[in-house]
Amino acid sequence: MRTVYFDHAATTPVDERVFEAMKPYFTEEFGNANSAHQLGNNAKVAVEEAREKVAELIGASPAEIIFTSGGTESDNAVIKGVRAAIGKSDVITSPLEHHAILHSAECEKRRGGKPVYIEPDSKGNITPKQVEEAITDETALVSLMHVNNEIGNINPLREIGAICKEHGVPFHSDAVQSIGKLPVDVEELGLDFLSMSGHKIYGPKGIGVLYVRHGSPWIPWMHGGSQERRRRGGTLNVPGIIGLVKALELATDEVDVNLEHYDKLRKRLLKGLHNRFDGKFVINGNPESSVPHIINLAFTDEQGNGIDGEMLLLNLDMEGICVSNGSACTSGAVEPSHVLQGLGLDPEIANSSIRISMGKSNTIDDIDYFLDKLEAVLNRMMTTTANA
Repeated sequence: MRTVYFDHAATTPVDERVFEAMKPYFTEEFGNANSAHQLGNNAKVAVEEAREKVAELIGASPAEIIFTSGGTESDNAVIKGVRAAIGKSDVITSPLEHHAILHSAECEKRRGGKPVYIEPDSKGNITPKQVEEAITDETALVSLMHVNNEIGNINPLREIGAICKEHGVPFHSDAVQSIGKLPVDVEELGLDFLSMSGHKIYGPKGIGVLYVRHGSPWIPWMHGGSQERRRRGGTLNVPGIIGLVKALELATDEVDVNLEHYDKLRKRLLKGLHNRFDGKFVINGNPESSVPHIINLAFTDEQGNGIDGEMLLLNLDMEGICVSNGSACTSGAVEPSHVLQGLGLDPEIANSSIRISMGKSNTIDDIDYFLDKLEAVLNRMMTTTANA
């Protein structure tokens, strides 16, 4: 059966060129980068070269790059490390953030922390003015993602960064979904901290980066050995680091080509949706300010009732099509994605939503195949509902 993968915001396959770059560090160059012998030194040299390349690609200096296990660890490290260093209570964020931010901020309540949530509008927009109005003398950190992983919205980081700098407040962004898809320069965006992850850009899982601007208030939260200048204990994942930097290089070099490709796929998808389902679907989020490869859709029947998104996903999966719906099963009840809830959507519409996230290997034929199968599945589901 044919498989069409439209869940690249969840994870991506490892690029063959990335895999080839990693191979030697699993076998002949397997040394521990903290060992004093030649094999260890070879690994250390490779890691430091990778660090320099990552820094170059995001406009940082090598000493500001810390290798982590991924975006979740980096997000946790920022929230907990900044509050520990500053001692102030407030972490300004939004209800649309990844759970790595939301849960970390909530956990800080145990140590006197206070999450301050900026409420987005119904399209998921957050304005610099809202951020400025939320900042007080007790603000320890502002943390807002660059690109939302579920609806694709792009936050105005440059303007927010300027406000944070004016008020002397550290600014962090979870850039997991924007790295390699949009130009990211920490100086231009005014960032003091940034999180990224390898497996979202055709690199390996289990490797990420935390950027910490020199002089920023931050205390390491993972202790152990002397790795990463004592800022993050643990034996370095050398193959992962090599894979991440290769993936980042490729993504940066090919970003314009990929964006053009995603734009063509999105236009084909939207044209097909309007031709086949006009009036029976809505786009969640702000299509005017979003990345082209992520689109979140809610489907309705003739009466305007939401289609069961979980059943839609399962039926598409039976046809070999991989999408996501962001819903969570809690105590046996399916609840809408926290992002869609944060938009204030009717729960029925939120539960009818699916996320399509396209990748560089997807084709126009994949879009057409998806539209054909989607039409058949929705017709079948509506017929079954009508006869129930």
